[in-house]
Parts: sequence; structure tokens; C-alpha cells
Amino acid sequence: MNIKDKSIEELEVICQDIRQEILRVVSKNGGHLSSTLGATELIVAMHKVFDSKKDPFIFDVSHQSYAHKLLTDRWDAFDTLRQFNGLSGYTKPSESEDDYFVAGHSSTSISLGVGAAKAIALKGEQESRIPVVMIGDGSMTAGMVYEALNELGDRKYPMVIILNDNEMSIAKPIGALSRILSSAMASPFYQRFKKSTESFVDNFGDGARYIAKRMEDGLKLITPGILFEEMGINYIGPVDGHNLAQLIEIFETAKKLNRPVLIHAQTTKGKGYEIAEGKEEKWHGVGPFDLSDGSSMKKSSTKSATQIYTDALLHLCEENDKIVGVTAAMPSGTGMSALMEKYPNRFWDVAIAEQHAVTSMSAMAKEGFKPFCAIYSTFLQRGFDQVIHDTCIMDLPVVFALDRAGIVGEDGETHQGVFDISFLRAIPNMTLFAPRDEKSFHQAMAFAVEYQHPCSLRYPRGSFIETTLPESIPFRLGKSQLLKSTESDTLFIGYGNGVGRAFETAKFVEDDVSILDLRFVKPLDGEMLKSLALKHKKWFLFSDSAKMGGVGSALLEFLAQEQIVDIKLTSFEYEDRFITHGNTKLVEESLELLPEQLAKKVTS
Repeated sequence: MNIKDKSIEELEVICQDIRQEILRVVSKNGGHLSSTLGATELIVAMHKVFDSKKDPFIFDVSHQSYAHKLLTDRWDAFDTLRQFNGLSGYTKPSESEDDYFVAGHSSTSISLGVGAAKAIALKGEQESRIPVVMIGDGSMTAGMVYEALNELGDRKYPMVIILNDNEMSIAKPIGALSRILSSAMASPFYQRFKKSTESFVDNFGDGARYIAKRMEDGLKLITPGILFEEMGINYIGPVDGHNLAQLIEIFETAKKLNRPVLIHAQTTKGKGYEIAEGKEEKWHGVGPFDLSDGSSMKKSSTKSATQIYTDALLHLCEENDKIVGVTAAMPSGTGMSALMEKYPNRFWDVAIAEQHAVTSMSAMAKEGFKPFCAIYSTFLQRGFDQVIHDTCIMDLPVVFALDRAGIVGEDGETHQGVFDISFLRAIPNMTLFAPRDEKSFHQAMAFAVEYQHPCSLRYPRGSFIETTLPESIPFRLGKSQLLKSTESDTLFIGYGNGVGRAFETAKFVEDDVSILDLRFVKPLDGEMLKSLALKHKKWFLFSDSAKMGGVGSALLEFLAQEQIVDIKLTSFEYEDRFITHGNTKLVEESLELLPEQLAKKVTS
């Protein structure tokens, strides 16, 4: 959609149309809502002033980029948002040339912008191209942002950073004076005056420079942009993120400055949908809902793994006041909200700062507390160094509770929780285990509380696979549970949610197979495995994890070490590729991981 020649009135109508389309599709498909509604005018103004065909448009996380998709020839395909083989919920260059980079994790945008600006400078394209970055205030809580700003302010590459502040968590305007000054700072006249003054002062030596600096510092003290100005980034704002005319004027000014500029725009989450306006986490990411009243269209009667985690930890906290916990900007998603509400002095949300979460909890473990780090599997990747350096080298009893392990559905490649076993298994002092159902989850949590070394337990998004499973027994370090013993040559080995998949697959197999709940992948139950190797020669491994370095790899290493050479092991873990987005069952079907598909592989 070409909007370059549109009037302000026409652009405002386009904004309304975009919001209605986002609401229509997200209410049907689910997706990110409040932030993307709030960013509509910002994105329309970006497309009015800049050119996504040549200017790198970089969206942090990119969950707020739906308006960008609609403006870049994807209106007709928007119905397929987050659907299998449809549009991604994030930016994706393979989907459109207007998407500069894949994004799904936060706080990478300014670093990408700096890299793009360096390349543009080396290629001599600064007259025709400029990186344009949109970042939310939540993403500004991660340290990577300030690493990038530090270099950008030093090197002064031309770049426009749009800070979408929808919670006023970065800076709050200080009365009328601040608003007047912010508007003035955004004007072309002020920017020309500032540049001329700098040149004038340079010609009159240190005395004039000192006086000018003191005057400028005095102005900064009553404006909210002092941090960015001190880092060498021109600051404009706060400005109204829903005032199209003002935004376009400011973007035009920033584009011409030939230096790094941060525009601080304040927006309203959920703008245009009154039910969601101003609400916090509830409307950030949603499932399908009724547009008329905002009620959920999907209600499950089965308790989610996340809720089981919450219930178990709440129960344990009542008995043990040394239990503490942290999450990184996902209190509801990880089930920590209830704990933060009941025990506000023992559970914390540290915002998007997984590295800080891990290291701070390591210190608490050193002080005699029992920390639980509740972090999505995909997001613990961001704290990998800290798990090694600050937790495991010190052999500290931190528990990593990894939600969203396995396929997470519509969020796709950037969010699939498939790598945690592979990267954690390699770390000395780390213990890995997984529950298979509600009772075993409570038992796993009880084990974790008493265990005095680093450990990680993983569990799926949504519910465990429902099936009729034998009674779970208490967890003991490195001990598995044989759930079904037969005279068959075939052994199904399940890990975590894979146990349910093993049972479901067994229903489609004529042979009455034996089934083992592995429970621990590090350490393995060597005694049990050696005894089963005498009886069962065909092993099939079921686990929601990457095959490379995963549970199957651990079993093969064990068999090699024990010189057991007559076992044929087949792993049904994920192959060495990134897994696309879509309904979980459709994704699993495409990977040939449904029970009936696995059964055919077992019998072939």
C-alpha cells in the first residue's frame, strides 16, 4: 500500500482500517494485540516518511509489527496470521522483502540498527538509506540495548530510534514545561539552532563552551531525555504517539539530522479497543476471543502444566520460607503472578533481563535461599553464560523451571522450546529431569526443593498429554520408573511429556511394548538401562526436544560407554532444523510426530 501521497485525514482513516483488521484477525486467530494496536500511528508515520524497500525497518521483538505487514502487501494474506503455512506473527524476510530481520526475542533491534548503519556507511549509502528502529519500553530493560547505545553514541552513525513507551516506564513528562520543551526540541528550527550554536561555540574557545554546556545541562535536568543525551544520542520527546501530523513532522526532522536520534513516543496499549486499552499483561498476547466483550473463545477444562507449577510452588512455599523466585517479564506466562501476589518479598519480576535473573538468584542461593528461576525454555538461551559462570561453576542449588518446553505452536521458530536439554546437558554440576503428569510434577518439585545442586525441570505449554498412566512414585536422583514391563523386544522410553506420547503411540502398535519413564536425562539411570538392554533390543525414544545433543544422544553415549552394541535406538526428537509456526497438532503432523505416524515408523 503506497501512502506517500496520502493526506493526514486519509492516513487517519487508514489507521482506523488497520486497527479494525488487526482486531478482526487476532480475535479469530489469537496473537499479540495491545502493543500492536498502540503502535499503529507510529508505523503509518514510519511508512509515510521512510521507505521500507531501502531503509532497514527493524522492529524489536516485532510482535508490534502487524500494521507494517498490512502496509506491505500482506492485507489479503493477513487472515492466515500465525496459522500453519500462513503469515508469521513476527517479521520474517523470507515472507517479505520489507522485513529486514527475523525477530522474536527482545532488545536486539538497536544492535541490528548499529550493524546496518556501519554497513550503510561502508557502502557509501548514507545519503539514501537510514536504519529505522522501533523498540518498546519493556525491551529497554535489557542490557544489550545499552551496549548498542553506548557504541552508537560514540560513533554517531545516522539512525532513527522510535521508543514506543506504552506504560510510561522509561520517563514521565514533568508538567507543562516538559511538554513545551519537548515540542520545541522536536522542531527543525531548534535542531538547526543547536547545530549552529555548537559551531559558534567551537570558534570562541573553552569559556564559551563551558557556559553553553552548563546551560544545556540545566535544560536536560527538566526533560526526560538526559540519559540518552549523555550517551551521545539526540533525544526528542516525549511526543504523542497517536498524533499523526506531529509524528510525521518529527520523523522528517530526525531523518535530516544525519546523527543518531531517539524519538520518545507515548502510546496507549490497546488503542482503539476500549476493553484492552491501558491493560497490562492480559491483552499483550491473546488467544481467540469474542470482540463484543473480550471473553476467551477457548476454555480448557484440563489444568495446564504452568498452573500445576504454580500450585506446587505455592504449597512448598507455605512450608519453606527459604524458597524464593524470579521471572523475566513473564509473571502470568510462567505462573509466578500468584506467588508475587502472595509473597511479594520473595518473588520478583526483573523485566526482560534473563541474565540478571540467573545471576541474582545465584547470589541468593549462596546466601542460603532456594531460588526458582521460572523462564521459558526459549528465553533461558539468553542466560546461558550466567547458568555456566554464576550458577554451575559455584555448584549452587538454583532450580530452573522451564516453561514452554517443546513445540509452542503459533509463535514459531523464535519461541520453540527445543534446545534446553542440548545446551544444559553439557554443563558440569547440572541435573536435568522432567515430570510426565500432575502428580509427578508435584513430586519433581518436592525433589527440587531438597536438591542441593543446580537443576532444571522442563514442562510443556498447555497441558501434559492426557493418557492413562500408572501411579507416579517419588523422585530420586537419577532414577527412572518402569511403567510397563512385557516380554516384547521393543522398549518405549519417554522423557517428560514424551511419556504420554509413548503411551499414545503404543495404542497403535500391535506388539505389547514395555514403557520406561526416564525421568532423569542427567544423570541417567544406568542400572535400569543395563537391565533393560538384556531384554529389549529395539529402543524408541520420545521427547519434545532437539535430537542433536538431546535425550537420544545421552542414551547413545551411555550405550557406547558401557560397550552395549546390540541395541538399535531410534529417537523421535526434532531434527536439526528450526520448526515453523502454526497449530501444534498441524506442526507435529508435518514433522510426522503424531502417535499414529510414529506407530508406523515403529512397525516399519
